[in-house]
Amino acid sequence: MTTTNEAAAAFRALHHDHDDLLVLPGPWDAASARVFADAGFRALATPSAGISASLGYADGTAPADEMFAAVARIVRVVGAEGVLVSADLEDGYGLSAREFVERALEAGVVGCNLEDSDRGSGALRDPREQADWIAAVRAEAGDRLVINARVDTFLRGVEEVGPAVERGRLYVAAGADCVYPILAPGALLAEIAAGVGVPVNALAVPGGPSVRELGKLGASRVTFGGGLHRRSMAALGELAAELLLP
Repeated sequence: MTTTNEAAAAFRALHHDHDDLLVLPGPWDAASARVFADAGFRALATPSAGISASLGYADGTAPADEMFAAVARIVRVVGAEGVLVSADLEDGYGLSAREFVERALEAGVVGCNLEDSDRGSGALRDPREQADWIAAVRAEAGDRLVINARVDTFLRGVEEVGPAVERGRLYVAAGADCVYPILAPGALLAEIAAGVGVPVNALAVPGGPSVRELGKLGASRVTFGGGLHRRSMAALGELAAELLLP
C-alpha cells in the first residue's frame, strides 16, 4: 500500500516533469471525480468554489466540516485507484496548523491550496503572517502534503508583478512547493516562475490562453477553479430548458 509520504512524493514529482504539463481538473463531488478519473486523469484538484456551490453555499462560505467531508468523498471514490487528490482548503478555516493538517490527511489528500486572502473580509493577509502560517503547516505535515501557496495580489487588483513575486518568495522560504498567482496575466508567468524558483500554477479561464499555451508561457501546473462546475451547470441548464413542456 502506498504511504502518505509516497503519494505526496509522487504528486510533488508531477510538478517537475518538464516533458508533461500537470493539468488538474477540479471535481466538485464524487460523481464528477469519477468522470475525470475514468477519462484517464491520475491527479485532481478540488475547487472550493465548485464544492461550495454543490453544497448550496456561496464561494468562501462553506463550513469547514462540510468542505472536508466533501473532499473525503471524492478521495474515497477515486483514491483506491491511485488517483491523487489535492484540495483547495481556502485560508485554513481558522484552524490551528496541527488540526488543519490532521483533517487534511484524514480526508486523504496529498496536497492543498492555501490562499493569502482572509476568507471573511477578502482582504490580503500580511505576507509575513501568511508565511508563518505556511511554515506551521509545513512543520506539522512534513513531506506528507504538497503546499500550493495562492497569491491573491492580481485577484485584489494589484497589477504589478513585484508584490506577487515578493509574496511567493516568502511562501517558498516557508515551505511551499508551488506558487499560485491566481489571475496573473499569461505574459507574466515566466517572470513569476523565475522569481519564485518553484513550479507555478496558472488558472485556465474562458477567453484566456489555452491549457497548452499556459504551459508554454511558464506554468508547470494548470487548474480551473470553479470553471468546470460552472460550465457543467450551464450545460445542465440547457438540458433543463429542453425538458420544459411547450
